[in-house]
Amino acid sequence: MVKMESTESWTAYNYTGLDDEEEGLCNLDPNPMEVTIQTYIHGIICAFGLIGNLLVIITYVFYKRTKTMTDVYLYNVAVADLIFVVALPFIIYNEQHSWLMGLAVCKMLRSAYSINLYSGMLLLACISGDRYFAIVQARRFFAARSRTLIYSRLICSGLWVIAVTLTVPTLIYTERYEEHNLWSVSVTVTCQMTFRTSEKAKLMKVLVPSLQMAVGFLLPLVVMVFCYSSIVYTLLRAQSTKRHKAVRVVLAVVVVFIVCQLPYNVVLLFHTLSLFKERDCEEEQFRLRVLAISRSIAYLHCCLNPILYAFIGVKFRNHFWQIMFDLWCLSKKYIYSARSSRATTEICISGSKPSEGSNHLSSFTA
Repeated sequence: MVKMESTESWTAYNYTGLDDEEEGLCNLDPNPMEVTIQTYIHGIICAFGLIGNLLVIITYVFYKRTKTMTDVYLYNVAVADLIFVVALPFIIYNEQHSWLMGLAVCKMLRSAYSINLYSGMLLLACISGDRYFAIVQARRFFAARSRTLIYSRLICSGLWVIAVTLTVPTLIYTERYEEHNLWSVSVTVTCQMTFRTSEKAKLMKVLVPSLQMAVGFLLPLVVMVFCYSSIVYTLLRAQSTKRHKAVRVVLAVVVVFIVCQLPYNVVLLFHTLSLFKERDCEEEQFRLRVLAISRSIAYLHCCLNPILYAFIGVKFRNHFWQIMFDLWCLSKKYIYSARSSRATTEICISGSKPSEGSNHLSSFTA
């Protein structure tokens, strides 16, 4: 049985730079300090990602409703990111401990990241495309806006089907892998992609990362760069203070996407290209360390999406404050006496008028 990832401890591979008595053995386990730091970072990402994306979903379900194509896309992005942040603690546990849960949960958790990667990145590309038509091709966009919700739901359904289809190899080949430690009698069980033959392992070790880089990074990057560069050009020609603020928001969206996703995909590319070459042990340890760091930076994108795409809009922020106001009212209702509750309810009713008014560029303005 061949493992998908080279994160195993003391495994025989083609490594050089070792002593004669340890030839072919390389300890690729991260040191305890790195594990502790990584756990804290992932915990913060999980907490903020959970809160931010839940607030986006609550806002769309109970307050804002989905009225435009961008609303539909943002709701689906929040769902995709929420799936990932819920699975992230279990993924972290799998990397640091022996896997105790069954095979079905193992497959679901390993597939969660892949589904989030494909669906989330493709949805971000769709958002950039929608903003392109709304700003650069404004006349055509508003002429057909009566059909946009139907189109956006069909597009989102298609993207989820694509994401699940591209995740099929991960779902099929993920298994509970029993690793016998060479220096003790203990057995470590991990949840990861494993293969029965080396030929299939070589194919999947190249195919899966290649799909992730092509569909989950390069394609969305090309679409976003084209759309947002056209948007910036159009906004700069407008000579408006408000639209200059929108330009800064557009640049922030692109810069954050590149900063979060580019390092991981570059490192993943070099790691994939070196899989079937003879590698120095220290070099491989360093490469895996950099891969882990860049992967954590890529995870960060799931808790930045609500800020960049939702809460930066004026109308969305108003709905967010309405949520906070309603939660405050509920807390007052259960803390104070019946008389105080009636007074609080009157205040809540009088103060619960959502503000309206914003144009199609509101998601670009602070």
